[in-house]
Amino acid sequence: MAISLNDLRTVRADRPPRILIYGNEGVGKTTLASEFPNPVFLQCEEGTPGELELQSFGFLPDFNAVMEAMTALYDGEHDFQTLVLDSVTALQAMIFAEVCRRGDEHGNPKARIEDFGYGKGYANSKPVLREFQDGCDALRRDRGMAVVLIAHSIVTTFNDPETQAYDRYEIDLHKQLNGQITRDLDAILLLKKPVNMKVEDGKGFNQKRARAEGAASTIKIHAVGKPAFVAKNRYGIPESVIFERGRGYDALAQYLPAPADASPIKNAA
Repeated sequence: MAISLNDLRTVRADRPPRILIYGNEGVGKTTLASEFPNPVFLQCEEGTPGELELQSFGFLPDFNAVMEAMTALYDGEHDFQTLVLDSVTALQAMIFAEVCRRGDEHGNPKARIEDFGYGKGYANSKPVLREFQDGCDALRRDRGMAVVLIAHSIVTTFNDPETQAYDRYEIDLHKQLNGQITRDLDAILLLKKPVNMKVEDGKGFNQKRARAEGAASTIKIHAVGKPAFVAKNRYGIPESVIFERGRGYDALAQYLPAPADASPIKNAA
């Protein structure tokens, strides 16, 4: 069917959000994710913050278990509104293990992802990652679920061609998979404690010492990228928002699409 000007319509970002939350250990990533509407957790790494009670399938030991849990959420009766993966950094290791299990083009399994040679193992990981992403897309499209991915952070040196190299916070993912994961996300949020540097006189002639200071209980949700870190959003979330435990989602909700009611099973009578 030919497209004409009569097909034009107004569209807006009203579908459930796809968000990645990353940061250092213990900063509150899981806590923030738990505050999203009716969340269910896919736990790819063991350990739950002591103050939280989560709806979860328990520790999922491999990639196939993750996919089986997603299938159960797609097919089964439930009222969950948010899928939380904790963490995508751990899922990456599961994907590498699955690629090694499936083997090369001749079906020969490998012990390590590097054993494929010439970066082929990482290239082979992209279709497996796409299987997970297709599952997320199906839950979002057909079951009305928001998707929240939790990731760890790393500090890397960024070689800027226009200035000197500098350190920055980035998502702890291999560069071959990072772009595929983050490309279609609606928001990438960094949780970080603010740090102020205080320069003091040090011991010895003409020496200074820098000491980091910051409010121990203050954590910010950064939603706009800077040279020091990766972040973005499509919803007009301010550059940074104070994260108070128990109120983190409330601080973001005014900018996000309203959560959808749990959708019925696809093709259900």
